[in-house]
Amino acid sequence: MASRNASFHEGGIAGALLAPLKLAFALMLTFLGILVAAWTVDWMFVFKVWPDGIDRLRSILAADLARARDLATWQGGVPGAVTGTANFLYALVFRFTGIHDMGMRFAEGAALSIPDTIVRNTYLANIEAIEVAMIGTQLLGVRLATLVLIAPLLVLIYVVAGVDGLTQRAIRRASGGRESASLYRRAKHLQVALIAIGLLTGLLWPASVDVRWIGLPLAATLGILARLQWVYYKKHL
Repeated sequence: MASRNASFHEGGIAGALLAPLKLAFALMLTFLGILVAAWTVDWMFVFKVWPDGIDRLRSILAADLARARDLATWQGGVPGAVTGTANFLYALVFRFTGIHDMGMRFAEGAALSIPDTIVRNTYLANIEAIEVAMIGTQLLGVRLATLVLIAPLLVLIYVVAGVDGLTQRAIRRASGGRESASLYRRAKHLQVALIAIGLLTGLLWPASVDVRWIGLPLAATLGILARLQWVYYKKHL
């Protein structure tokens, strides 16, 4: 039998203290993965697919930004929050790391040391790819803010569907209806997969996209699956 001290890090006070750190680390890795995926998609389409290259990416950013600001205004929110999210994400990735200031310094044409000259040459050799990454980061920020705007709709539909599902479950239990752990698990796992696919599609789609065309079908399907999940919930409440 394992001693209590051997598993101390997994429970008790240590577990409670480590849980937020684990969550933050997981969220950071997820964000970095999505960011790299967004850059990869943008680089591929800018340099290999779109004839107008980076100009197309700029037009997508402008169109999505205008649409997101209109959506925020329609919901009674603050349109500046969309721009603020894009700027914050850009600052986090490029200003905090010094890449933005480095580019500004290199653009001044002042005399540089030998190491700085080497860095500048490398920077200039990859300047188009860096610019695509900068625009793509802002685009990702706009789309993240847009998804946050439709998140209340998803939560509302899930809650309503869950309450209705639990009500139907109570009726079925009173009438001797059967329960199904397999249907419960399948509906639950399908919701996770659906949300992941919807989020990645909304964030990485290489074209200007109205998130409502993704959010509304996603919310409807999520509601159906949530209702099915709780209708067949097997454990006693």
